[in-house]
Amino acid sequence: MTKIDHHLHTTRYSPDSSIDPYELLERAVELRLDAVVITEHDALWPADELAELQSRSERLLVLSGVEVSAREGHFLVYGLPDLEAVQPGIHLRELLNVVDTHQAAIVAAHPFRWGQEFRQIVKDHGPVFDALELVSNNVMPDTRQETTSLLQELPGMAATGSSDGHQLHAIGCYYTEFEAEIRSMADFVRAVKSRRYRPRHHPSCVNVSGPVD
Repeated sequence: MTKIDHHLHTTRYSPDSSIDPYELLERAVELRLDAVVITEHDALWPADELAELQSRSERLLVLSGVEVSAREGHFLVYGLPDLEAVQPGIHLRELLNVVDTHQAAIVAAHPFRWGQEFRQIVKDHGPVFDALELVSNNVMPDTRQETTSLLQELPGMAATGSSDGHQLHAIGCYYTEFEAEIRSMADFVRAVKSRRYRPRHHPSCVNVSGPVD
């Protein structure tokens, strides 16, 4: 099993985060995570900076995805080479085309948050997401229940857990446990698309969304 927190923000490229990237590594190792995927708001880490961060930890795999601020909401995308075709405010249909072109993976971040009409999104586009974020620091019990109901109705989409961490204490409060061994972003994308994983919670952290069985 591979334990990954794959929705995280740092001070490097997310102005609303207070997490120093190097402290992120220390905390993730302390919680016995196997990997983290940093998903800054509308920014990918440059390869050289990511490699430098990775060099600071032999124990932890460090990857970079992106949280895209689309017109219809926020979506976690993994496996894009760059963001030239993905600008803040992009329409979801355009984003899905880019994801498909690059065979990337896409997860809906905190569905139904802030009154998001997520059922309408699925009605308009179909169950196109590899997964929905079932639990995170920004998923409340009521939106979790709505997501649970939708997943029961549309079993083709999987459920993930991640911290959506913007503060150090939130890292690893939720994570996803993958069946596959993951050593690269390509491995991670394949694992997300496989649907062979489950959300988990860390008992020593504050679990805003409630525990996961």
